[in-house]
Amino acid sequence: MGKEISAWERVEIARNPKRKTSLDYINSIFDDFIELHGDRNFKDDKAIVCGLGKIGKQNFTIIAEQKGRTTKENIERNFGMPNPESYRKAIRFMKQAEKFNRPVITFIDTKGAYPGLGAEERGQGEAIAKSMFEMAKLKVPVISIVIGEGSSGGALAIGVANKVFMLENAIYSILSPEGYSSILWKDSSRFKEAAEKMKLTAKDLYSMKVIDKIIKEPIKMEQEDFESVSNSLKKEIKKEVSRMSKLSKDDIVEERYAKFRNIKELVEK
Repeated sequence: MGKEISAWERVEIARNPKRKTSLDYINSIFDDFIELHGDRNFKDDKAIVCGLGKIGKQNFTIIAEQKGRTTKENIERNFGMPNPESYRKAIRFMKQAEKFNRPVITFIDTKGAYPGLGAEERGQGEAIAKSMFEMAKLKVPVISIVIGEGSSGGALAIGVANKVFMLENAIYSILSPEGYSSILWKDSSRFKEAAEKMKLTAKDLYSMKVIDKIIKEPIKMEQEDFESVSNSLKKEIKKEVSRMSKLSKDDIVEERYAKFRNIKELVEK
């Protein structure tokens, strides 16, 4: 057996600018992906991509946080940090998915919601809360997949799902290890220690029942590895959508509620 990877090493892997992005997974898993734009209020924020795709004959609504690789792409995507209009765009397509009875698949990969003055003036907190509220009551199956860096309310805003999958080297947490150590110990240099304390790895979160499935992946992903991971995700999506297709709409909502209620009770113990 190889050396156990530390929590901080997982953080570094999740943040690697060469790591596969949401669009990479979308184009590998789904057929005929069509991107849809705009919140019909302010603008189209490119930190979140929304659209329609298919697996076989099943149609899906896809909502995904998208980082760039080059400096130009990251500026265009706001470094994967959504503005309020991204969440309002997501809400628009969640409601459309419910209207046309399409399962919703979300991909989580963000440092957090954008904290700029303009975002706050346009209601960043309200947009995040509204997105979570709308997701909680959707009467269609919802599956969220953490593929990279899932941090803060910016990640949770599109993470209220019936099932949450997570790639083995992804992270999912309330904030960054640097932020955690700065707040808790007034010392940002203790970020490695913070990463261990935060329980942000897939293994930790699975043991606490925050996530439902760990998708295995290598530390260094080659193209054939990526195809294998994509196929694993496709298989899990199909299996869960098939299972939930046998549930009533009310049961789908109740299952989602019960999942997060159980997490709350576990945290409070």
